[in-house]
Amino acid sequence: MDRRRQLAQLGLATGVYKTLVKYLVGVPQVLLDFIRQINDDDGPMEEQRQRYGPPLYSLTVMVLLIRLFISLAWGRFEAKKLTRDQVAVLEQAVDVYTNELERFLSFISEVFANSPFFISAEAVGALEARNNDDYKEVNIPAGKTHEVSLSVESVNSYIAWDFSLTQGKMNMDIGFSVECTDPSGQKALILPYRRYESDQGNFSTCISGNYKFIWDNSYSAFFKKVLRYKVDCIPPVVEPVQSAGETDA
Repeated sequence: MDRRRQLAQLGLATGVYKTLVKYLVGVPQVLLDFIRQINDDDGPMEEQRQRYGPPLYSLTVMVLLIRLFISLAWGRFEAKKLTRDQVAVLEQAVDVYTNELERFLSFISEVFANSPFFISAEAVGALEARNNDDYKEVNIPAGKTHEVSLSVESVNSYIAWDFSLTQGKMNMDIGFSVECTDPSGQKALILPYRRYESDQGNFSTCISGNYKFIWDNSYSAFFKKVLRYKVDCIPPVVEPVQSAGETDA
């Protein structure tokens, strides 16, 4: 129950923590909603447990009794062997358990297969694609670059990016680097130039300033690149400051 409660709280995450889970960890919103709903105290899993749990618990008790009987019989095997009637009862109990368990598993599989709160991975992907409004798409001509700047006012902010190239018959790559210009005008290379087909990453800022993301297609003489990207800056989490009255209390 504690694990379910923690999962439900994860689905209810808000603010900066929710952004970190969604963006940096890569958990889509539709999955967060599913985690919250499926693990809620009044959610569908609790309803299924109350409705279909008792038959499964009865089968569990039955197989434990069968195991107990076998253990006791095995422990006394040297002193007293099982009679034919006892063996027959044991065989009948095992057959009943096996048949009832198969029936239950077949039934519960059909129940969950037709449950409205389960959706396919394809449906999740389609939903997430419709909700991906933060992504932008740009054509970068041959011999050109594309730059995106983020103004960061606080240290310990999280900067994150995610990008990929739309691929055709030929696999394409593009140069990518990140640099920072501090308030005094000094430049610093944050991420060295390297060529990627796609990349995702993040880091915590050490200085404030202007962070520039550079996608470089200058080395290509003929091919333009279709870039789909998302960049974001998440401000640091500031702990609430207690007032003097609250501290004294």
